This record gives sequence, C-alpha cells and structure tokens, in this order.
Amino acid sequence: MSVISTVARQTFTQALRHNSKPLVTPILSQRANMTTAIFKHIDKSAIPQGTKPWVKVDADATSFKLAEHKRPVNNLRGRESEFSTDNSGFAVLKEPANEKAFTDDAAVRNGYYQEVENLLKKRIPGIKKVVIFDHTIRRRTPDAARAPVQQVHVDQTPAAAEVRVRRHVPKDEAEELLKGRFQIINVWRPIENPASDFPLAVIDWRTTKPEDFVPVDLLYPKREDFAKDNDDRGKEVRPDESKWYSTEGYEVRGETMSVAPSEAHKFYYQKDMTPDEVLLLKCYDSWGEGEPQGKDGIAVRTPHTAFIDPQTPADAPGRQSIEVRCLVFYD
Repeated sequence: MSVISTVARQTFTQALRHNSKPLVTPILSQRANMTTAIFKHIDKSAIPQGTKPWVKVDADATSFKLAEHKRPVNNLRGRESEFSTDNSGFAVLKEPANEKAFTDDAAVRNGYYQEVENLLKKRIPGIKKVVIFDHTIRRRTPDAARAPVQQVHVDQTPAAAEVRVRRHVPKDEAEELLKGRFQIINVWRPIENPASDFPLAVIDWRTTKPEDFVPVDLLYPKREDFAKDNDDRGKEVRPDESKWYSTEGYEVRGETMSVAPSEAHKFYYQKDMTPDEVLLLKCYDSWGEGEPQGKDGIAVRTPHTAFIDPQTPADAPGRQSIEVRCLVFYD
C-alpha cells in the first residue's frame, strides 16, 4: 500500500473516532497496486487413483481436497490496455449497461443478452455470430440460489465446449462452425454495487502450463422434466447445505477444469470493480495454443475464482454479479 493511501486511511479512522468529518476522504482504494490473498486449488496428490473428481454447479462443494496457497494479486486498474482475450485470456472494459437490477429473468434474456452480444461484436474484431446459452446471477445473501465460488477453475474443458456448440446450434450449422474459430466467453459484471466483497481474480494464461489443469465432472441437480426442457435458467434452487457433499439427486451434465497451484501463476483483479465495467473471461478458444487449430501465443482459457481481499472494508455490501456465457464464432 502506498504512503498516501495509508495516511488517508489513518486520517479517516481518527476522524471517525472523534465523530468529526474526515479531513481526507478515502477515495484512493482503487489505486492500490496489489493485495495478498489465500487461494484454493485442487490438491492433485489427494485424488484417489482411478477416480474422477467432481464439483457441483449449485454449491461450493467438491469431491476433492482443496489446498490453500497465499499469493500476491495485482490490480488491473490503470493497466487494462495491457491485457486482452487473445494474449492473457481476459479483458476489462468500461461498458455501462441499460439493465441495472437483474431481477426479471425475461428482461435479462430479452434485453441484457442483446447488450452483451452488441458489446462483444463492438469490442472484438471478426465476430460473425454470438449464441448466448446460459447466465448465472450470484448474490452473497442467505437466500441466494447461487453464491460466489472460492476455487480456482475454468468453466469448460475443450470437449465440453464442443458439446455446447452441438447442443445450442442446429446440427448442420454446428458442423460448419466447428471447422472455424470458436470460443466460449463469459461476460462478468457486478450488480448494483462495486464488487469489493469477494472480488473475482484471474490468472494470466501466459503463466500457466497444460499440466496445471485437471478435468472435473460438473454435477447438476436432477430434474424430472429435463428431457422435455433442458434449459436450467430460472429454475435454480438454493441447495440443502446438509447435503452439499452427497451426490444423491445429482447427475453429470458437464465438465470443467480445476487448477493445480503453481508459483508461476500471476493473479490479477479489477479492484472495486463497478457495475459499469465488464470482465471478459475466455473459457475456451479453438485457436488457442496447443489446440488442434491452435496458433502460437493465443490464450486457450482463463483460470478464475472469487477470493477474500483483506483490504475490503468490513461494511462493504455483499457481492452481486451476473455472468453470461457466450458461444462466439468468427469469419
């Protein structure tokens, strides 16, 4: 922390103690260059041989042991132009939305989805088609169906990304689109207040290695009507915490990647990220380095996680956010 931000914090604290107006208002928090935090990673050494680990889509629960590692986290603010979905796997953009509340599912799908599609086409050259297949709203409140996930992960494996294309695009068109470049991009935005509480951290793809990534089954709650209606949006229910680590009533319907720890990983976050900003998280890129159609230097994916920032004020409002997952196809 810089000397000036330390002085501002001390002055503000002293003023509060004397019930007087602070001489310096602590508006410098966004300028802090770095924080340090504990991150939770899959412990590969603890996975029983011959078994495949799992995670749940509706709870911060896993079949595997999580190991905690303390890491520095760099603030992206002021450095946003250095990072892109191509080089690092993520990008931070200033893009205010017309939708503000995100409490009406129809308004999200009919209005905000179009905003997201327009944003991607405006900001990333060469996009010819966007198919939005999912969104998740997370709120750190007792009654929320989804809460922030505190485990370093990637939303899809390459195989799961291809399955998503075949599931959400007509068969003939899907086969043609799979011959070209396609991506899954998660468009992440805070809701209502800055995401100071449980902010989102990302790892620069350039500091990862293929062996860091562990395929993990993604479990969904079973639904009796799934055969007729395979769209889970709007049907989320808060899980019973007493059954978090039971697989009863769940089935495998996806595959994600957990991320093993590495001293080489470089973590970043947009401190006090506002609802007028979006974070583009690339979950997969068929042109990513090492893929069958891969190009050297193109990021494949973005590991990410919620984390506890020790610099967050105790009275900061609980995090609220929306993530919209998009299939992105290129000319």
